[in-house]
Amino acid sequence: MGLKMNGLVKATLLFIFSITTTSTYSNNTTTTKTPDAPIASLSKVLETELLYTQTGLSQLIDYKVLFNAMNGFNKINPKKKILAIIDFNKPSNEERLFVIDVQKKQLLYQSLVAHGKNSGEKFASQFSNKNGSLQSSLGFYLAGEVINSPKHGYAMILNGLEAGINDNARERQIIVHSANYVSQQFIKTHGMLGRSWGCPALPPELNKKIIDTIKDGAVIFIAGNDPHYNDYSKYLRS
Repeated sequence: MGLKMNGLVKATLLFIFSITTTSTYSNNTTTTKTPDAPIASLSKVLETELLYTQTGLSQLIDYKVLFNAMNGFNKINPKKKILAIIDFNKPSNEERLFVIDVQKKQLLYQSLVAHGKNSGEKFASQFSNKNGSLQSSLGFYLAGEVINSPKHGYAMILNGLEAGINDNARERQIIVHSANYVSQQFIKTHGMLGRSWGCPALPPELNKKIIDTIKDGAVIFIAGNDPHYNDYSKYLRS
């Protein structure tokens, strides 16, 4: 299929083959047994591995970020098979938003994205679900409808899916919108992006394109350096 498999993909394929094909001999007859649950789990691991390599994400984010994103994506099982990952483990002067077509295994967009003013400066290290915190919230969201924001123009609602983590997103008016402080020129001047009031703000030239790709049902996963979230989230638990 034109893909040079790494060791983990090869090992996964070998393991899948070994447990799906079990030969038992009775009167010289061979039968095949397929344990459905383990295979479903292993096939998802393999899918994530292939997604990591085929999209080029292996050069952009840590595998664990994609693994966690796909774990939640598969549990949510959205009709729209688009996944957006915001990796707040990365500094704001690097691209850290990645929009993926999961079915086609294509990276559609990669972009700069701002975090909340009170989450940190160059790095986002503090996260909150509270109104007025001016911090970003981690976790899984569903992309909502497009709106015309009085302040930001073309924008999109975010629906937080995790109680106590990001479910106040609509009340907090956390939206995807454009901002002039999300640009390479701003980075050149200040060494980092400007910061929002908690919204994942995008470069003006990419804002509409990305919103139109993810609106009305894509899964969005915002990852960050918070071990408490990793322990608490129902989407990351087995």
